[in-house]
Amino acid sequence: MFNEKIQKGLIRQLNRELESSHIYLYMASCIEKKGYEGICEFLYDHSNEERIHMLKLIRYINKRGGNVFLDNNISIINITYISLKDLFLKLFEHEQKISKEINSLVEVSLQEKDYFTYNFLQWYVEEQIEEEALIKMILDKIELIGGDKGGLYLFDKDMKNIHKNKKL
Repeated sequence: MFNEKIQKGLIRQLNRELESSHIYLYMASCIEKKGYEGICEFLYDHSNEERIHMLKLIRYINKRGGNVFLDNNISIINITYISLKDLFLKLFEHEQKISKEINSLVEVSLQEKDYFTYNFLQWYVEEQIEEEALIKMILDKIELIGGDKGGLYLFDKDMKNIHKNKKL
């Protein structure tokens, strides 16, 4: 029997992943209108990756005999930002929030002695380490560029390839 507490936590997490997908999608759309081709590709790709994270949770819940619930009440995303640095700071904060939630799920899986879920969640732990490190690396590069328009141009070109080097 699939533990009710675990199932509810996983359902909340899959809805967080759906929300994450929407956040990246919204930011990609905003950036695309500003002409940042590489950065928008990265953000669109990341939106798809977050959706894959959600699907992975759905499949796991189904395998365990649980019932999936998608939250249709995801609030309208209205994230404003002034600069690329501001945008990626908001994404970094969001990824840190997701990491905290994954850690809470891991803790609950251990408390409930659900070692199957504990094992399953290790993939998400590793993924969040990569997510935070990637966004932090991007923030560091933006900091290095400062106001240099040539540097920003090259950074945007490089961002097209960043998503291709990240494994799912």
